[in-house]
Amino acid sequence: MEPKHCCGVFEGGGVKGIGLVGAVKGIEEEGYKFDNVAGTSAGAIVASLIAVGYTGDEIKEEMMKLDFQKLQENDALTRFGLVGKSLKFLLKHGIFKADYLENWLENLYSRKGRTRFRDIIREDAPHERYKYRFQAIASDLSESSMLVLPRDLRQFGIDPDGFRISKAVRMSMSIPIFYEPFVLTDTDGRKHVIVDGGLLSNYPLWLLDSKSSQSLCPTLGFCFCSSDSVTSVDPLSVDYKPVTSVVGFTKAMVRTALDARDKHYISVAKGDYQRTIAISPHIIINGKEKTVSTVQFDITTDERIALFQNGVKSAKKFCRAWSFDTWKKRHWR
Repeated sequence: MEPKHCCGVFEGGGVKGIGLVGAVKGIEEEGYKFDNVAGTSAGAIVASLIAVGYTGDEIKEEMMKLDFQKLQENDALTRFGLVGKSLKFLLKHGIFKADYLENWLENLYSRKGRTRFRDIIREDAPHERYKYRFQAIASDLSESSMLVLPRDLRQFGIDPDGFRISKAVRMSMSIPIFYEPFVLTDTDGRKHVIVDGGLLSNYPLWLLDSKSSQSLCPTLGFCFCSSDSVTSVDPLSVDYKPVTSVVGFTKAMVRTALDARDKHYISVAKGDYQRTIAISPHIIINGKEKTVSTVQFDITTDERIALFQNGVKSAKKFCRAWSFDTWKKRHWR
């Protein structure tokens, strides 16, 4: 049977990314094949692995083996608790290094023989925006601007074709405060501080849109819902959290920065809600319901499996109701 082609856009979500992998597995089982993919942060990790040739099953295998605890790389300063971490932030603008994750990705790309963007150029691309099979979103704090990688590397005098995919993903997943930012130097010698793309677009569903009613390939979105129950999944539902402390206030600011813009975009964009596969971060372990958080680095094997299965189920449910032809008639008139 001929595969059904699609483009995929993946939301950032930190540790929850295993849920995205489950949805990839579910979509593949329904006969879909990805032509182009894009994502932010954890979504960029999953999308990049698809672009270099990994299947959902293969990504799951690697995610199950990944030591998430090592994503919090300690050094001489951070080993001294809160004082050391505070000093590290003041000196480096981030507590942890991301070398472990970058090296992990570089190794995975190497196995497929695709480590640079020239290796994932799509020769049959119908438009320049689809030249690279994978694109990622990052945030340039120095210019308060969004970067679409690899294409925006040209403004730094960098040839996108020769740039390492792992470096682009490293930029996209640099959670502010948590990770040291990535620094790019432009052609004038000015240093740009690059952090997590989620600050400006955590769910860049717009990035691969064709806007042509004649398009033969739908762009599908993969994001996490904020429902209060695993039986009620709505990607636009309101996730109320009271703000009653300084810590809560800080978390609320970060959460709003990551989610508000994209929630607004989906709510007003034509048909985006209908082409979104919503994955619940709520899981049931030993009869008890819990929610997997973005930075839950102590996630257990059982929790990973449960979150993965949430993704599979969400994709299957979506496919039972989805029709690209019907969607186009309703939203591309």
